[in-house]
Amino acid sequence: MPATPAPRPAPTTGTPPEAPATPAAPATSEASAAPAAPEAPGAPGAPAAAVRRTPGGPVLQDSVTEAIAAAFFEELAAVGYARLSLETVARRAGAGKAAIYRRWPSKLDMTLALVRAVAVDATEIKDTGTLRGDVLAFLTATADALRHRLPSRIVPDLIAESGRNPELARVLLGAVRDTRRGKAAQLLERAVERGELPAGTDREIALDLLAGPLYWRLAVVHTATAPDYLERLTDKLLAAFAA
Repeated sequence: MPATPAPRPAPTTGTPPEAPATPAAPATSEASAAPAAPEAPGAPGAPAAAVRRTPGGPVLQDSVTEAIAAAFFEELAAVGYARLSLETVARRAGAGKAAIYRRWPSKLDMTLALVRAVAVDATEIKDTGTLRGDVLAFLTATADALRHRLPSRIVPDLIAESGRNPELARVLLGAVRDTRRGKAAQLLERAVERGELPAGTDREIALDLLAGPLYWRLAVVHTATAPDYLERLTDKLLAAFAA
C-alpha cells in the first residue's frame, strides 16, 4: 500500500513569517579576537576569563585587555612612541585591531590610559617607621623600576616625546609627576610628625633631591652603581633634608 504523503502546510495570509533569529553573540565573543590563554598546569576547571562591559558597548574580556596592555608596553619599549603602531600592538597581542579600538579610540588615548594606570599603581610609598627606612625603601623601589628593561626605555622616551606632544605632557605631569610627588611628600610629612625633620623643612627641595640624583644616574647617564650606593645616597639625602 503506498505511503500516505505528509500533509502540506496550509497557506498563510497576510505578513509572511519572520526568518529564524540569528543567535546573539555570546558575551565572551571577543575570544575570537585573541587566542585564549592556556590553563595553568595543575589547575583543571579554572574559572572563565573575567569580562566587563563598556557603558553602552560590548563586553570586554580582561584577559584580552591584559594581553594588549602587555604588548603595548613591549612595543613601546622596542620602538618608542613615535614609531609605535596599533596594528603592531594588536599583532603582538594576538588580537584583532578592532579589540584595541573597542577600548581606546587612538594611540594617544591608549598611551595616556595605560601609562596613567601603571603610574598610579606604582606610587605607594612604604612606611617603615623611620625616615631613613622610608627613604631607602623609596630609592630601592625607584631603582628597581628604572633598571627594569621596559621602564628604563619607556620613561626617557615618553619624557622626550612630551616635549613635542602637549597632551602627553599634561598626563605625564599630572598622572606621573604630580601623583608620585604627592605620595613622596607623605614620606616627609610622616618624618615631621615623628620629629625626625623640622616643621620648616623645604619640601620642594627635598622632593627634588629624593628623585633627581637617582633618576639622573640610572635613566640619563646609565651609570652602574656599587652595592652600597643606595645606602650612601640615603645618608646624603637625610643630611640634606635636615640642613
